[in-house]
Amino acid sequence: MAFEGLSERLQATMQKIRGKGKVSEQDVKDMMREVRLALLEADVNFKVVKSFVKTVSERAIGQDVMKSLTPGQQVIKVVKEELTTLMGGEQSKINLSAKPPTVIMMVGLQGAGKTTTTGKLANVLRKKYNKNPLLVAGDIYRPAAIKQLETLGKQLSFPVFSMGDKESPVTIAKEAIAKAKEEHHDVVLLDTAGRLHVDEDLMNELKQMKEIAQPDEILLVVDAMTGQDAVNVAKSFDDLLGLTGVVLTKLDGDTRGGAALSIRSVTEKPIKFVGMGEKMDALESFHPERMAQRILGMGDVMSLIEKAQDNVDQDRAKELEQKMRTMSFTFDDFLEQMGQVRNMGPLDELLKMIPGANKMKGLDNMQIDEKQLNHVEAIIKSMTNAEKENPEIMNASRRKRIAAGSGTSIQQVNRLIKQFDEMKKMMKQMTNMQGKKGKKRGGMNFPFMQ
Repeated sequence: MAFEGLSERLQATMQKIRGKGKVSEQDVKDMMREVRLALLEADVNFKVVKSFVKTVSERAIGQDVMKSLTPGQQVIKVVKEELTTLMGGEQSKINLSAKPPTVIMMVGLQGAGKTTTTGKLANVLRKKYNKNPLLVAGDIYRPAAIKQLETLGKQLSFPVFSMGDKESPVTIAKEAIAKAKEEHHDVVLLDTAGRLHVDEDLMNELKQMKEIAQPDEILLVVDAMTGQDAVNVAKSFDDLLGLTGVVLTKLDGDTRGGAALSIRSVTEKPIKFVGMGEKMDALESFHPERMAQRILGMGDVMSLIEKAQDNVDQDRAKELEQKMRTMSFTFDDFLEQMGQVRNMGPLDELLKMIPGANKMKGLDNMQIDEKQLNHVEAIIKSMTNAEKENPEIMNASRRKRIAAGSGTSIQQVNRLIKQFDEMKKMMKQMTNMQGKKGKKRGGMNFPFMQ
């Protein structure tokens, strides 16, 4: 997962200094030596590392920190603030033209995920900005690139403008913008051609497209897993085109995160979006402060809330709460709720957004087994409607049938039924507390939490 290696090293380093009532210059030097190694191992640009370490060291041994009541906490605060600054400081939002259509050029090398990201960005613009995008198939060189964009357009219900692979991309861009104005599309997303490396022909063509399209945004799509190469590619494109922002793809698969920490500092261009999965809704706005908090194990409550708002039906959530209060919560309700949570993303990633979850006993090394989640789903779907409504009618023969129908064991079925009953009792107790402190109960241990 993103920043996993860096996060573990930095959190271990911060832990050594966190509770210290007194911090010496030597303590800071020792800590910064560890930080330097952690950043270099994460493939962060060495010049960026040098500058970061120098800035943090100077601030950490300053009077405000050394003479504070909690110097250890102050040093960590400095590290978080400088990490945030390193990644851009504040969120950089997408530029939307006051006079539609907004034209966005998607550029980058082959294999970075440019075409897929074009579809994902269109999805974000519709959901969060209430826009009506037109996708434009401007990559006439890569085999099946036009077909890929058309397939994405059909999947997401977006129109795709194409003139085949015989017309030049410059002509396609010009005609597409005219078509967008005619059909009242307020955003034009130009999917452009890539190459295996930066070359003169590619750049000349993109320059011509830029002159014709006059884009409001030129977003470079780069693969985060390429590390320092991503930074070099960004610099080359920016020198020749003048980028307005960067989209990092496959950040969820890069355990190092060096590109995300280097690219802003080296190019001075903001990271606007990050790809955090293969699903078409797995494109997130990039928030430097939230990412810094995640790296340091401080959680990311705001992103968690936004994910919940985007994926959970609020009216249905109120209904489920009422069912929990009255003990009428069924296996069907549980299955629905589990589906909504799974739509928010990988569960282990969601747990990391909860402040302090990495220090909670049992959660620090907990692995979420997606196969076990599938088993839970299969068990519930193998029940009859009557069994889902009234689990108490499930006798031995019924449980044997459910196990056979779901491809699981009787023990797994028994465990799920028992835990579901415990969960209902616990949720009723929690919802009836009305803010009062109740007796401490043992935590739930679902079969998909190993």
